[in-house]
Amino acid sequence: MLTIRLRRVGKKKQPMYRIVVADSRSPRDGAFVDNLGYYHPLEHPSKIVLDAERAKMWLGRGAQPSERVSKILAIEGVAEIPAKLKVRMELGAQRAREAAETKARAKAEEPATAEAAPAPAEAAPEPAPAEAEATPAEAEPAPAEEAPTEQPAAGPEEEQAEA
Repeated sequence: MLTIRLRRVGKKKQPMYRIVVADSRSPRDGAFVDNLGYYHPLEHPSKIVLDAERAKMWLGRGAQPSERVSKILAIEGVAEIPAKLKVRMELGAQRAREAAETKARAKAEEPATAEAAPAPAEAAPEPAPAEAEATPAEAEPAPAEEAPTEQPAAGPEEEQAEA
């Protein structure tokens, strides 16, 4: 059985792929029947060069595209994405949206907790007692300034003096 798949070329950590027609039993980078084009995923946007007529010819002869090549063929307008693959892509997109929403919620909650409890180093210093006496309008009257309602109990020295 023939497959249309990617054959990796390029340096380490710099992948580039050739789109080839190969026997399904041959290794990934092994022998191939026909070279249809190339795919460079690291360029922005990804660069795809494909001989559409030859790809249609091989699809007509029964060659089965791999999952990634199916997407590339759909991008180039050569073939439609199979229904089974569409479902998987929609599920992947849905999971990506859910993950993005979860991250957004986490970011939204993070500043709220940071503002509610400032770090101790950022807390405003309390005014010193001398400063509090200097501004009597802001300071509350101390209980000592109020007139005492009861006489304090006499100590032992005062009792001897009275006797």
